[in-house]
Amino acid sequence: MPTPRPPGHADAMTSIDVEELTKEYGGTRAVDHLTCRIGPGRITGFLGPNGAGKSTTMRLMLGLGRPTSGTATVGGRPYATLREPLRTVGALLDAQAAHGSRTARDHLLHLAVSNRLPARRVDEVLAETGLTAVARRRIRTFSLGMRQRLGIATALLGDPPVLMLDEPTNGLDPEGIVWIRHLLRRLAREGRTVLVSSHLMNEVVTFADHLVVLGRGRLLADVPVADFIDHHSPPRVRVRTSDPVRLRAVLLARGHTLAEDDDGRWVVDGATAEQIGSVAAREGIPLLELTDERASLEQAYLALTATEAEFTAAAPTSPATSQET
Repeated sequence: MPTPRPPGHADAMTSIDVEELTKEYGGTRAVDHLTCRIGPGRITGFLGPNGAGKSTTMRLMLGLGRPTSGTATVGGRPYATLREPLRTVGALLDAQAAHGSRTARDHLLHLAVSNRLPARRVDEVLAETGLTAVARRRIRTFSLGMRQRLGIATALLGDPPVLMLDEPTNGLDPEGIVWIRHLLRRLAREGRTVLVSSHLMNEVVTFADHLVVLGRGRLLADVPVADFIDHHSPPRVRVRTSDPVRLRAVLLARGHTLAEDDDGRWVVDGATAEQIGSVAAREGIPLLELTDERASLEQAYLALTATEAEFTAAAPTSPATSQET
């Protein structure tokens, strides 16, 4: 069960607002006039190839660097001006940051005391992250997954309305990954602003509602997940019939492009299942299967960022090139 928020907790929805944010290191522009708004009540996936500027942007949001120009604010204020930052923003940037000689409980208790948080919050977040049984163990004995849970516990400690998590599933086992999905969804349902940076496309699609995608420091996309996939997924239909010769002739006559798959199905590019189904119904052609095909989030992401990656492997030169299905 969610812990009741402490008295005085800001119930107003809080957003992260980035305006023309730019950061240069020498001659390199890591963030390039970035403008976006990370809104409350949803999980925003923060994506981009290596070197896209995600980590730099998050550090600027948290006041861990000074922008060359532009602003990044939380609830309209720079992070550095927040009186009690842990009560406003919970962040996980580096699960290895906790001092190894401390116990998990001492680490959290130190943060609680220094931020005027009640000691009971330490036990609450330890329980919520599944660390109660190891609370008095030295952090240096923790596995990567346990350190990750401790980092999430730290982010939750002040019960903040804003969460910023960098690769929160890193090192978690399957049970832990399911747990973090449920946690993120619950936090968003409570009206909090949740920003999650990740490079695992198949994982992001299981929890994100919205995407902000960077490439070479620039904004490439700021859209709902479904719209992002639809935009980068040309219509395509897979169809199977007991009368393939007639179906092929009818579709070719209507200008459709189609090809036979290895399993006997026809793949029709540039069409929807509704269109193909209507044609088959008018012609009295029986259909055994009719499916709209959509690109995965990974395919859509790769289509968008193909020219934005800092490091790109060369295509194989062997004469036989396998195709993914």
